[in-house]
Amino acid sequence: MATSKSPKAILFDIGGVCILSPLEAIATYENKNNIPKDWVNYAISRSAPNGFWQQLERGEIKMDEKFFQGFNADLRNEKLWREFHESFRSSKKKLKDVANPTQLGDHVSLKAEAADSRPTDQDRGAQQPPMLKDESSVSKLARDTTIGDPVSLESEDVVQRPHDDLASTTEQSTSSSSPSPPEATSKLVSLPPLPDIDGQSLFWSMMAHSRNPDPYVFPALLQLRKLPAKEGPILAALSNSVIFPPGHPYNRLNDPPESDPRSQFDVVVESAEVGLRKPNPEIYKLAVEKLDKLDKERGGSGVKTEDCVFLDDIGENLKTAKELGMKTIKVAHGKTWRAVKELEHATGLSLMDDKTRRSKL
Repeated sequence: MATSKSPKAILFDIGGVCILSPLEAIATYENKNNIPKDWVNYAISRSAPNGFWQQLERGEIKMDEKFFQGFNADLRNEKLWREFHESFRSSKKKLKDVANPTQLGDHVSLKAEAADSRPTDQDRGAQQPPMLKDESSVSKLARDTTIGDPVSLESEDVVQRPHDDLASTTEQSTSSSSPSPPEATSKLVSLPPLPDIDGQSLFWSMMAHSRNPDPYVFPALLQLRKLPAKEGPILAALSNSVIFPPGHPYNRLNDPPESDPRSQFDVVVESAEVGLRKPNPEIYKLAVEKLDKLDKERGGSGVKTEDCVFLDDIGENLKTAKELGMKTIKVAHGKTWRAVKELEHATGLSLMDDKTRRSKL
């Protein structure tokens, strides 16, 4: 039974929370095509804030041939390819924290997950849809960063400077008054050839993978949906999204509709529809405004940010929510059942079936 301190509203991210993460599809594509691990997400993220992925998620451009041409260009950016090898792939610093600076507007770092083990068959439970065979190839960088948002790497004692400085540092090193040794010059210019990535094929593999519901969070959402409106919290989706072309089957709910997470929410706020992306604080405020309005229409006293719990798989998105006053729950890939347990604690409700609960006790 819900407690007197239960949240008035629960906001869910969709991709990586209610449904499987597209980052898993990226890892599969990289592995299958012998592309260096993390290059795809690095290229997308360092193209922010006006890369083609980011523009698509803000609803500024259509999902058409022009988008895929631009997306391919972002994935074949020679400057980023060099930066990837020189400042990331070849770095010997310990990667302590990961962040998504351009989403937030400045560079911050968040503690990474302490454990990164692959879920067992027992963990997955009977309701689990087929998982990727090479799920373990999803690296720590990919797990803790969102698609299309830059990452900053932090050593044990040095905070990473903004990514624009990375290129300027390289330029300074090559234009120094002291000539570089031949060996150093060779290291700067000797790079593997850029991977030949089919951006359109990659994109659709990501979208297809993300149609599958999460085996733990989605059943918990269904349990919450069963509660009478006067007893349960208002349920909302707050997600970075894209708009598919007219007539595309992904515009429709899954069959049956109840199997689609999007059918379970009272309020839906999606980036491509409102022109804002997480973790821009304005999209959170917009969501709370909608929740507040709905609660008052139902005879309630309204909803404030401190009345909300927000679930997301991206640290930066959670950081903004927390700064605004929301309670937050991190949904870790491969360990999403832990988030359900935290949600149970926050609501005072039982949200796991008996079989799943026994496997986690």
